[in-house]
Parts: sequence; structure tokens; C-alpha cells
Amino acid sequence: MNSKLEIKDKTKPVDNIKISPFRKNIRKTSPHKHNNYFEIIYLTSGKGNHTIDTQEFTITPPIIFIVRKEQVHFWNIESEPSGFVIIIKKEFIDNSLDKEIKQLISKISAYTCLYPNEKKTIEQLFELLCREYQESKNDAIIEGLTKALLAKLLQSEKPENLIVPHKDNLFEQFRELLGLQKKLVNKVAYYANLLNTTPQNLNAVCRRENNQSASEVISEFIISEAKRLLLYTDLTITEISYSLDFKDNSHFTKYFKRYASKPPSVFRSTIQ
Repeated sequence: MNSKLEIKDKTKPVDNIKISPFRKNIRKTSPHKHNNYFEIIYLTSGKGNHTIDTQEFTITPPIIFIVRKEQVHFWNIESEPSGFVIIIKKEFIDNSLDKEIKQLISKISAYTCLYPNEKKTIEQLFELLCREYQESKNDAIIEGLTKALLAKLLQSEKPENLIVPHKDNLFEQFRELLGLQKKLVNKVAYYANLLNTTPQNLNAVCRRENNQSASEVISEFIISEAKRLLLYTDLTITEISYSLDFKDNSHFTKYFKRYASKPPSVFRSTIQ
């Protein structure tokens, strides 16, 4: 096990988006994050498992996986896979003149797994995107096809019992900001200042749009990151506590137990 998580980058520095076939030689990979980009994987064949954070999914093609930039994932594939991968960087969204693309990405990022009901159309859109990306790299065409693909993917069957509410723009910015942080800070005022608002307003928006306080939203990110570090690194609990902005090991242990129902040492021992 490593002292820190592996971070992969499958793009070139100039690429804000990349579309390619899924590599057929992938079987087992080590747990890793991506270098600040968002990934959508569409598999048309293959069997095995795909783990995202602490959730293991059985690969049952056709199937769509969505991996956000802060998440850890790895593959255990037992037969030759086929499909497509689209990688989207923040710069692609920022540079797009089409506001709906950002909205579609925000909506699809709420899911981890989708089950497509129009395989033929989705495959055709991926094939067109691959061809355009490899041959001409026409930004307008790539944006148009990406928008169509995202909209079509969102028509897929959703996991049961998952309700995704509409999000206020400030709430989206808050969650995006948390996902971009190299080091999370457990202070609402810190993020309110970065978002040019007040802690009171940020809290009100979070309660209205997600039925949580701003502090609870931060806690979700902190606990998720703590679980990743406990699961996929050999950092000590003390080292993890300092990396997550806790003043000492005791404070972190009490905080983790409050939200995860068990202390970090027990969590780590039960998953190994």
C-alpha cells in the first residue's frame, strides 16, 4: 500500500476533453484518482467488478460509470472489455459558450452508475465523437456531440431510490469548490469567503437545496476523503487527521465516529 493515492492523467496538457475507445487490455488496476478531470465510461461488453470509493459494482453491459475527480476507483475485469471513455476537464466547461453543457455535467455527476436503454444511439454518438476528436478536433462539433451524448445518457435508467434535487447555482459552486480543494478546511466561513457570500447565506442555500447545513455538506466531503485515505493508503490515523485540517488525532477520531458510526481504526480494520 502507498503512503498517498496514485493520481493518473490520461490527457495531454493541451487536451480539455478526450474521447477514446476503452482499452481492451485493462484487467486489474490499483486504486487511483484522476488528475482533476471528470470521466464517463460506457461499457458494451466485459465482466467483472468496478469499485468507486467504497462501493463495488458488478459490470453488466451495457453500463455507464461516472467517476468524479475526487473519487478513487479501480477495475477487476475478468474478460475482454469494449466500450468508450470520455474525459472532461474543468477548462472544457469554462471555455464552452453553451451553458447547458455545464448543467448537464452537473446533473450527471450526481450519479455513479447508469443503465442505458438506448444502446444504439449512445454508441453512435460515442463513435462520432471519437472520429471527430481523432481527425479534425473541431471544437463546435465536439461540443455539440458532447451535449447530445450527455442528454442521452441522462435518459438512462437510474439506480433505484435515488432522488436528485435541482441545485441552486451557489450550491453547485460550493460542491465544485470542495471537490477542487487540495486540502479540505472544516470552516463554513472559509468557503463562504471564497464564494463571495456570507456563512448565513451559504447555510440557507444548502438547507433549501439539499436539506443540509453547509457544515454537513463539508462533513460529507471530509468523511469521504477520510475513508479513501483509510482504505487506499497506509498513512497513519494521525497523518490523516492533520491532512484533513484536524488539530489532533483525538478530535479527528471523535469527528469520524460521529458521522461514520465507528472510529477510523475500526473502519480500517473491518475493510482490510
